Amino acid sequence: LIINFNINLRKRIEMLIFVLNAGSSSLKYQLIDIKSKELKASGLVERIGIDGILKHEIGENKKLTFELPIPTHKEAIELVLRILTNNETKVINSIDEIKAIGHRVVHGGEYFKGSAIVDDEVIRKIEELIPLAPLHNPANILGVKICKDLMPKVPNVVTFDTAFHQTMPMENFLYAVPYADYTEHHLRKYGFHGTSHYYVSQEAIKLLNKKDSKVIVCHLGNGSSVCAVKDGKSISTSMGLTPLEGLVMGTRSGDIDAGVIPYLMEKKGLNHIQILDYLNKKSGILGVSGVSSDLREVIKAANDGDKRSKIAITMLCDRIKKYLCSYAGLMHGVDAICFTAGIGENSDLIREKVCEGLEFMGIEIDKDKNSKREKGNREINTKNSKTKIFVIPTNEELVIATDTYNLLKK
Repeated sequence: LIINFNINLRKRIEMLIFVLNAGSSSLKYQLIDIKSKELKASGLVERIGIDGILKHEIGENKKLTFELPIPTHKEAIELVLRILTNNETKVINSIDEIKAIGHRVVHGGEYFKGSAIVDDEVIRKIEELIPLAPLHNPANILGVKICKDLMPKVPNVVTFDTAFHQTMPMENFLYAVPYADYTEHHLRKYGFHGTSHYYVSQEAIKLLNKKDSKVIVCHLGNGSSVCAVKDGKSISTSMGLTPLEGLVMGTRSGDIDAGVIPYLMEKKGLNHIQILDYLNKKSGILGVSGVSSDLREVIKAANDGDKRSKIAITMLCDRIKKYLCSYAGLMHGVDAICFTAGIGENSDLIREKVCEGLEFMGIEIDKDKNSKREKGNREINTKNSKTKIFVIPTNEELVIATDTYNLLKK
């Protein structure tokens, strides 16, 4: 019986992993052949509960868009499964070929230091953490529950944005408030983008061929964070209790004097929910520039002479630079700086401005290499630079699929 069970388990996990990232009104997905690392299909469902748009990609060549009513997340997932098995868009014959489902969950608190196979206790703990991530964890849990209903025989695994940062030492995750606030109310820095920081730092370690490494990862997108990774472990990161702390982002203020909050609440007549909405959705690059939260539009406006857009870009780069210098000091040096995510991978201007003036730290960017658009991992520092500068495309879905496979294999 034991031999048969092991054979059957190996058969179950040597096939396809369905990776799901359920948001409040959206759903990202990928279907990955974990053995070959081949991306079979991917897509994004947007405007769930409104009018519904599904953007579906098969491999790298075929892109399809569907517009139709998608009232709930259940209908969204059912639609994706139909498209994966439909004659015209088919990549698998049956959903029975999906042998496991990996889910992104934003907040794992201090409960989860790694990914976990879903059971009732895991769901209970994620629900307990909803106050720490009220916008994200409920949607993440909903995705898990729907998949359990639609595919009851398929195991589910959850991977947490916060898990990679559980290696931070206490002095780096505590806030300088009474200690009882940590022990009684779980007030601490948790950090986010953990799967991205993990993936990119591991790729950098391979490129460096150095285990005792000091790597700084800049995950720059609409939401952004910086992470200090020493010997493959996160020791500090810019985001905190929530994703609001840290860098200037698309619509988030990032680091701000706490005294600003009651001041603005009084001046603008805002309650605690409204002030959080103000700092999360109306600030950052959008708030300063007044143009857009999309950095591409802000750069275009700056090139056309818009003064506030120029200021927003400088604020963004200076804040990143501040964290780079801080983390280099924290680790007593830095072997590599990595840029990843939408802005980090695609904006040569931001990479150049971030590295500009850091030659005293041995950081020298090669402007010609930096300006080239190439796929895959690449090095953009000069030959004389003591610190490597890498552009490394992130792959959070592959991390989730790999964790799912490895947990079930055990």
